[in-house]
Amino acid sequence: QVQLVESGGGLVQAGGSLRLSCKASGTIFSINAMAWYRQAPGNERELVATITNRRITDYTDSVKGRFTISRDNAKNTVYLQMNNLKPEDTAVYYCNANVFVRITDRALRQFWGQGTQVTVFT
Repeated sequence: QVQLVESGGGLVQAGGSLRLSCKASGTIFSINAMAWYRQAPGNERELVATITNRRITDYTDSVKGRFTISRDNAKNTVYLQMNNLKPEDTAVYYCNANVFVRITDRALRQFWGQGTQVTVFT
């Protein structure tokens, strides 16, 4: 019903920047909160940043001051600007969206993207 497609990952030297994008498409009445998670090999998936439909943001401590989450509601797209990247930021980054698929929905439904790899080297 709802597809999330991420883009923008890649290989970058420490101190560099990347911008991730995630576009939602399909049957969508409205999107509530959106978020970025990441998962490094051997680690659990962790929440990186969230943004509500009113653009209230929150970040995990390790990325505060370096990452910025934003969204374009008209495009159903969420972004993650990542600056001053560090090797410990290396992970697969996943987009997450909480969606009312139809106007008759009584509960939000959660959807995930397929992930995009970010690799930071020294």
